[in-house]
Amino acid sequence: MASRPLDGKIALVTGAGKNIGRGIALALADDGAADVVNGRSDQSAVNETVEAVRAFGGTAIGCIADVSDPDAVAAMIETVQAEMGGLDILLSNAGLRRRAPFLEMKFDEWREILSVALDGAFLLARASAPLMVERGGGTIVALSGVSHRVGTLDRCHVSASKAGLESLIRALSRELAPHGITCNCVAPGATDTVRGTSAGARPASGAVQNIPLGRFGRVEEIAAMVRPEGAFVTGQTIHVNGGAFLG
Repeated sequence: MASRPLDGKIALVTGAGKNIGRGIALALADDGAADVVNGRSDQSAVNETVEAVRAFGGTAIGCIADVSDPDAVAAMIETVQAEMGGLDILLSNAGLRRRAPFLEMKFDEWREILSVALDGAFLLARASAPLMVERGGGTIVALSGVSHRVGTLDRCHVSASKAGLESLIRALSRELAPHGITCNCVAPGATDTVRGTSAGARPASGAVQNIPLGRFGRVEEIAAMVRPEGAFVTGQTIHVNGGAFLG
């Protein structure tokens, strides 16, 4: 078999049971990486992604862990080290889709969103970076979004978490650069995914009028931008939104 760009690399993808996370895990495995597939509680979804990777000859294991729990993150990274031998790529994709009007939002609702998207990204990076240092470098990519750029009703908590996430990644790009670790964000726009009930109704078909390319994005298109091929790119937010926001 011809060599692939990520042969010998080990990737941890959080929130990889379905949708964009699953697409990323499959894309990385197709490029040769061995996957650690993470989910918070849906073991069957994690298993499906693992089996999808193995179906085309890739290597993958599943790992259930709540990324907002420091002990769970530490235990997951210990598993990665013990079973895979290290870590080269961290995809911080886990997040929650919730809607709540600001005047009705409870503090617990606010904290739930930030604990996963922002606290989780911090905990994952803090636990993963030492493994990357041991291997001479690595890649951290976090999944942001477009809501905090354009303003989205009923999602001030999501907007705040993503704005903080991008700032965290920029700061880490400076601190971890001496260790050969790149840190970037990929910010998807409206994407054709399976939505849970807490995310609210899918945008009406007329919403594509605000997207110059005239359609929603596809999971594979987001995954394609996540592949860590640009070693000279760090501290950036890469927008994948069909022109809905021109960053």
